[in-house]
Amino acid sequence: MSAIQDRKLSYSNTVPCGSVHRAAICEVFLTDSVRVSEDEYLIAAQLPRVHSYYSDHVAAPAAYDPLLLVEVFRQASIYAAHTFLSAPLDNKFIFVSGELNIMDPEALRIGARPGRGEIRAHQAELKHRDGVVTGSTLDLTLSVDGTEAATMRTVCQWMPGTAWDRMREKGRAALTLTPARPHHTGRRVAPIAVGRTSAQNIVLAEAEVRDWEVRTQVVVDQTNPALFDHPLDHIPGALIFEGFRQSAIYAANELFGLSPRSLLLSRVETDFTRFGEFELPTDCVVRVVESPVPDTVAFEISMVQEDQQIARARVHLARTSPITGALEDRFAYAASA
Repeated sequence: MSAIQDRKLSYSNTVPCGSVHRAAICEVFLTDSVRVSEDEYLIAAQLPRVHSYYSDHVAAPAAYDPLLLVEVFRQASIYAAHTFLSAPLDNKFIFVSGELNIMDPEALRIGARPGRGEIRAHQAELKHRDGVVTGSTLDLTLSVDGTEAATMRTVCQWMPGTAWDRMREKGRAALTLTPARPHHTGRRVAPIAVGRTSAQNIVLAEAEVRDWEVRTQVVVDQTNPALFDHPLDHIPGALIFEGFRQSAIYAANELFGLSPRSLLLSRVETDFTRFGEFELPTDCVVRVVESPVPDTVAFEISMVQEDQQIARARVHLARTSPITGALEDRFAYAASA
């Protein structure tokens, strides 16, 4: 076993696209892996310094996007299931929940070379059905260039395509999907309002600001090559995470006057409760919750389709400087309202 542990991870080639459920080679970030013990793996990832989606932010200095880390963790969870748990490559995956925590924002600063990520994955729990592994809970820690940067717990399940089709058909049959009524992809908030520069990467349309609550319309644009690397039959988790982040940033600006330029997604705890359908309008309802520390703004967010929840999250946005003075008083009032 020590010989395996001593083997250096390689960053020279990506893993096969199919092992992380990606079609485009440029969207594959994992490069190598090794099994350390029965329930622990090391997985290598290369972080791109420039990316049309993950680099599209106004914050300075340039840093790796926390949602890039979410994607790396997602790929690691799928890859580990196929590589170490014998999940068939043609199985369909469901992500039940995910909890990301940024440990060291300074470790995300982009340097002169692509970041070398090393993920230590611990198998916390397995789900079995008829003696076969069908689900996994992983505790993952990502180090970037030798510094621990983030952790994430992922819970996922997988099943054959035939079982997936039966489940999807049953779920869709219970909904009224015609006529289709999604939010129009042509109406989007200004990119600067959510800390972006490209309109293509905006997933919010119109927003309604109430007393300490914001309701945003989520744009589901299937032409976005990063969010929709390949055709899907439901709204993907990547878009849901982005909808949560952009809704939180928009609310922080509208309710507290906080600049999107100074906000970093520092923690997100997400549960996926049902499939999001393309035919239905999708919204986020954002409510203020108590801030755990002075320099963090926190929100409870529900993503709904015609008032039926499809996902929920608690999102923490870290500021580059603490909330002080009148702004702190205003936050305290909002949190108690």
